Amino acid sequence: MNELPKDAPQNCLEIPITIRFGDTDPYGVVYFASYFRYCHHGIEELMRRVGCPPEKYFRDRERGFGLPIVGAACDFFRPARYGDALRLHVGVFKMSLRAITFAFYFFLEGRPDAVGRGHASMVAIDRTWRSCHLPEELRQALEPYKFSRT
Repeated sequence: MNELPKDAPQNCLEIPITIRFGDTDPYGVVYFASYFRYCHHGIEELMRRVGCPPEKYFRDRERGFGLPIVGAACDFFRPARYGDALRLHVGVFKMSLRAITFAFYFFLEGRPDAVGRGHASMVAIDRTWRSCHLPEELRQALEPYKFSRT
């Protein structure tokens, strides 16, 4: 994931996460699939924060609109363990007319270096499952969390 900045930008939403027993493998280390669940939680919280409830935007039957995840990846730099407190930073890495790519950075509480980093891309679809434009209100609401290209 060499496209993502090494460090989380300032305009990310920070979400606390406590690692639960069920999030770990037999060695007590966070299981990779748990990170993807944390990422999805981050997307949901960011959307709630900007006034676009995920339960409406992930699948809006009235407008015939959906927002499925079409790709995701995570890199892990060091282990996080059962009982650790994580800080998830989530922001918008890229946004086009039809797609959003969210970025995620995971930090152990009290440590400045990331233990992991990832991204997930969502594409707007219509009733026929063809790509369509993102709702303008969603694009505008997420704009403050978009990474600046400096």
